[in-house]
Formats: sequence, structure tokens, C-alpha cells
Amino acid sequence: MRVSGRVRSRAGKCDPATNKCTQRVSSTTTFMATHIAILPSDALHTSTDTPSDFRAEQRFLRLPHPRTGLASLFLPQNPRRNDGSTRDAILEVQAIAPTNARSWFMGQEVVSDGKLLVMTPIDPAFLLIPILQSVYPENGERGKFRPADEIFEDAAANLEESSSSTADKDSSLIISRDDVAQFTSMECCNAALKRVCDVKEITEDITVYRFSPEKVVEWLRLKVERLSRPETVEISRTMVRNLAKDGLMEDGKEELLKLGRVRAACDLVAQYIPPPIRNLLIASYDFTALDAYNKTVEDENAADLTVQKPAKTKAAPVAVDKKRKQTTSHGVEKLKKANTGGMAKLSTFFTKKVPA
Repeated sequence: MRVSGRVRSRAGKCDPATNKCTQRVSSTTTFMATHIAILPSDALHTSTDTPSDFRAEQRFLRLPHPRTGLASLFLPQNPRRNDGSTRDAILEVQAIAPTNARSWFMGQEVVSDGKLLVMTPIDPAFLLIPILQSVYPENGERGKFRPADEIFEDAAANLEESSSSTADKDSSLIISRDDVAQFTSMECCNAALKRVCDVKEITEDITVYRFSPEKVVEWLRLKVERLSRPETVEISRTMVRNLAKDGLMEDGKEELLKLGRVRAACDLVAQYIPPPIRNLLIASYDFTALDAYNKTVEDENAADLTVQKPAKTKAAPVAVDKKRKQTTSHGVEKLKKANTGGMAKLSTFFTKKVPA
């Protein structure tokens, strides 16, 4: 997919600069920056298969990254299911930039920007964590139950204020209220709210929420359980290679291998959660046996390096016989025996002549 000034129905063109998307591009349209993008196939049809009111609002959103809290790009979509119904979702936008200058060839066109945009679905509950944390106290207090609209309104104001104060005149680092408001108005966001919050139904029309780190950990443990299954781990060559490097795939280490899979899954999930939540997730597991094994392996490797490393010794100085005569050439020896009597010294040629 090529991403450019606008979004075209089948070619899928988007404009990250203006955050606008349209269904079709006429021949008179002025194109802006063009990029190449990889995204789910159902997202290619979003611009034509979704209601017009959703297409009008479809644009790139700047939301806090769930791990760093920095403004990052996300794209809402409303793909159509096999039964004809639609369900909104959100994609994370990441840019892979080459170290050297690159270009793309698209038919008869050349795309000068060699970056590759990768858009992948992300669970909206991850995005809710930094949004909710901006409202609730950081000192460990529970906070109060509040309606979702009230929570999101305060969060949008807090995020815009905090990001504006640290943006240093860079508008791309600002998280606007409108972006947060559009995300929190999505159905997938409101459904995810129940996975990370305590919920109370006051009446049939009034439901209040309170951010719960404990509930977040419970939800994360479900993800870790799925990611740590053997059939899932085998899909990732990196995870398999790391487990084999640690010696966990050897016979007789089945229990350690199971713990290694869980730890690897936690590290993977930790890419999308803030450090305090990561610490809570790790603390919910007992990795004592795995830590002891890793410590033993590290000690053995360090001992092997010490044995293999040769000791540095100073070389004994070579005795020099000062009395030994230096060898000279035959010509030099002959000149030493020549009679130099009556010859003027060389220095006389450089003295100042005295006038007669």
C-alpha cells in the first residue's frame, strides 16, 4: 500500500501531515509526502466499505504510547466482518527508516521517501493505561469511581497540558484533546475499559469506573498465557533462539523451559506497558528457579572466560653487551685509516671571511 496526500479507495492513500482521509483522489489533487505502508488487508477496504460519517472522522490520531507516554500515531478503522457487520478498531503506525537514503519504485513512479510504514492492530486496552493514569494519583491511592465521560474529559485536558509543556515548539509531540476524545468515543475503547477498571453499575443508565492496576495485571496474565504456549513460541525464531542460547531446550529442563517461555512472553508484553505495571506483572510470577539457573550459567561462563584468558607476563629484558663492537661497513673502516693531515676541517667552509 502507498500512503500519500490522501486515502484512495483501493490504493489506500493517506496523509499523515494533514491527518485527513478521503475516499477518492481526482487527477487535479496536489499530492504531499508519499510513503509505502504495510497494513491488514481489511483496512484497505475501510475507506469504501464503512459509513460516510466514520470516513469523515477517519484520521491519524496522536495518543500517548502505552510504555513511554510519548505522542505516537494511531489510525482508527472500521473493517467489515464476514457477516456484513462492522466493528471499529485501531492500528498502531510505526515507521522503519533506512540508515542510508532509499527510494521506492511504484510502477512508473518513484517514491523519494524510503521509509516503510507498518500499521498493525493493537488492543485499545493498552492505550487506555496511560490515559487513565493521567487522571488517577500516582501515590498508590485507589481514587474514586467516576463516569467514563468525566474521566476521559479530565484525561484529555491533562494530556494536552502536559505534552504541550514538554513539546518545545514541536507540534508532533502534542497530544490534543480532540484526538483523545475521538479515541475514547470508539466502541472498542469503551469495551476495553472494563478490562482495566473496576466497574460499578449505579443504575441501568449510570456506570462508574476506577482504574485498577490489579485488574490490569490479571488481563496481562491472560495475554502472557497465550503468548507462552509452545505452539505460539515456536512461531518466533527470536524467542526460540534465546531459549536455546540459555540452554533451556535441553532434555530434563522442561520446568525451566516453561518458566523461560513465560518470562519471554512477559518481556514481549512489557513493550506496551509502563515500567511500574511491568514490575507488577513480573512480581505476579515466581521466577526463583529460573533466576537461580541463569545465575549459575552466568557464573560458569565467567569462570570459563577466566580460564581461557592467558595471563599477561612481562618479557624479560634482553641483555645487551655494551662492550660488543658495532659492525661497520668495509668503506667506513677504510676511511678511518685514511691520512687526513693537512686537510682543512669542514667547519672552515662556514666561518665568516675576514677582509684583507
